[in-house]
Amino acid sequence: MKGPNPGGAVVVTGGAGAIGSWLVRSLVERGATVRVLDNLSTGRRELLPTSPRITLTTADLSHPGPWSEQFAGASSVWHLAANPDIRLGTADPRVDVENGTLATFHVLEAARRHDVTSVSYSSSSVVYGQAKVLPTPEEYGPLLPESMYAAGKLAAEGLVSAYAHSYGIRGHIYRFANIIGPGMGHGILPDFFAKLRADPTRLEVLGDGHQAKSYLRTEDCVAAMLLGAGQAQEPVNVFNLGNADRITVREIAEKVVAAHGGRARIDYTGGTRGWVGDVPQQLLAIDRIQRLGWSPRYNSAGAIDRTIAELQAAAGSGRG
Repeated sequence: MKGPNPGGAVVVTGGAGAIGSWLVRSLVERGATVRVLDNLSTGRRELLPTSPRITLTTADLSHPGPWSEQFAGASSVWHLAANPDIRLGTADPRVDVENGTLATFHVLEAARRHDVTSVSYSSSSVVYGQAKVLPTPEEYGPLLPESMYAAGKLAAEGLVSAYAHSYGIRGHIYRFANIIGPGMGHGILPDFFAKLRADPTRLEVLGDGHQAKSYLRTEDCVAAMLLGAGQAQEPVNVFNLGNADRITVREIAEKVVAAHGGRARIDYTGGTRGWVGDVPQQLLAIDRIQRLGWSPRYNSAGAIDRTIAELQAAAGSGRG
């Protein structure tokens, strides 16, 4: 491979999504020119800031195509494009194979062919499966995915590592906890809000409500990703990104009901999981990223509260 091109454009796949668009905004604020690739299946053009330094190419990364020319002269790639819904991948196993594993292969091939020397990948805490160690460190193993979504993420991690060692591409892998914030169209809070819009008297909650997970705000997540990419210089760098605490589904449901006036009845479907492939108990060890100087501004409850307020404001303005 040729040497790095530090002054080149930055490619962001999935850049019109809730996390990707925040990353794009942050990169532009740092002076970067950003080339966004997104199939717009869940991403939205309106989430992207208006800037002459941003271009958007509609692309299906599960197949090779002309979109790979966007990698020419690029300095780095941030690969966030993926299926965001575990349950969708369970219903149709090809979804995560095509939009996860194959798409990552095609992105890495485009990077290799165009001599891009840095690839950052958004993975997930679900690669750990039901870990027996909480908080779970990056070194935990064996990694035993329990959903097609998790398997696709882990397979993509393997590809990033292989390309890093085989072709001199520095890889950064970020294992996300539950990321929440503005622009999210999927996840526990949008789902609860949608259910209460449909029936303000009742909120159905999957599982028994004792599921407990870490929640991290989008802006905190992106800040950690940028810090890791800037400072970690090993061939492959793996970071957990989450909060040091967690919150139960029951607590979240009660907060959402209270925000809607406190009149809805909460009904639990029962069982320890919300759905097939759900990891009911999750807490990541975040010491590695904290040693670089990062810490989240919001704890899990604070992240939930802020996002509830944003969803209420969006609903009040007619945007929700």
